[in-house]
Amino acid sequence: MKHVVLTTSLALLAGCAASTHSSQPSPLGTPRSSAELLAVLDTPGPVTLDTIVSADWEVDLSGLLNLQNPKAVAAGLTDRPEPIQVYFHVLRHPQHGVFLVDTGFEKALRDDPDHAAMGWLVARVMGRDKVKFRMPLGDWLAAHPEPVAGVFLTHLHLDHVGGVPDLPAGTPLYSGSGEAADRAFLQLFTQGSTDRALAGKAALREWPFTPDPTGRFAGVVDVFGDGSVWALLLPGHTHGSTAFVVRTPTGPVLLTGDCSHTRWGWDHDVEPGKFNADTALARESFQKLRALAAEHPGLEVRLGHQR
Repeated sequence: MKHVVLTTSLALLAGCAASTHSSQPSPLGTPRSSAELLAVLDTPGPVTLDTIVSADWEVDLSGLLNLQNPKAVAAGLTDRPEPIQVYFHVLRHPQHGVFLVDTGFEKALRDDPDHAAMGWLVARVMGRDKVKFRMPLGDWLAAHPEPVAGVFLTHLHLDHVGGVPDLPAGTPLYSGSGEAADRAFLQLFTQGSTDRALAGKAALREWPFTPDPTGRFAGVVDVFGDGSVWALLLPGHTHGSTAFVVRTPTGPVLLTGDCSHTRWGWDHDVEPGKFNADTALARESFQKLRALAAEHPGLEVRLGHQR
């Protein structure tokens, strides 16, 4: 009996995978070094980029910011509900077509929540009643009939994959290395909702990250092989958290994903808090992005949940 209790306790502590949805290596993307990225970063590129606000929301500040960081302590920050937004981004490549980064929320979460992917308990804990919908992915797709060639997911949290049910079944989905298999305690509660969001969709295609020879990032992938869009592996928030650099005609844009949630955190060098799987590793990844932006003042930064 004691053995059973111990085994169960250890299993609970280990948590469970983010999703049981299948994964496979991505046929898209070429491993590169950060030096190759930096060589072209400041040169205008061919990809246009629009950021769409899917919803307004509020969550605990302690999840968005590490309130134990000395700079947060010095500023007198305490936990409180913090206004945020949920985004998805639309990339248009002149040869490869339309791609999304993340998906916002699905239309059913607004119109038919009993049949949405997000389960009622998860929706309640996450504060579904505080969500003010602006553009569920299904609404955007209805207004933009051009086919979506693929979706680049920064990670598998529900406010980033929640719109996947609105996509056509065969839409390719791309994620960071080991993102679905990564284990965490919180995912004991969210795995079912994540699985439902991905149900009936193609296997996740994991970017072919290899160690960056310079050590600057955990991995760098040239998404289309032409230097226009870059995926950066930045573990910490989740195991496979991925940021993207997009070279547009008006200059480069950094999509941080949840490596940085808030404007205050970015401006004051304070990393995300309780929502991270590994706070120390998340801070390291966060600082790598801030260093990149400091070295390239023309780099526009679009944060995970605030302008």
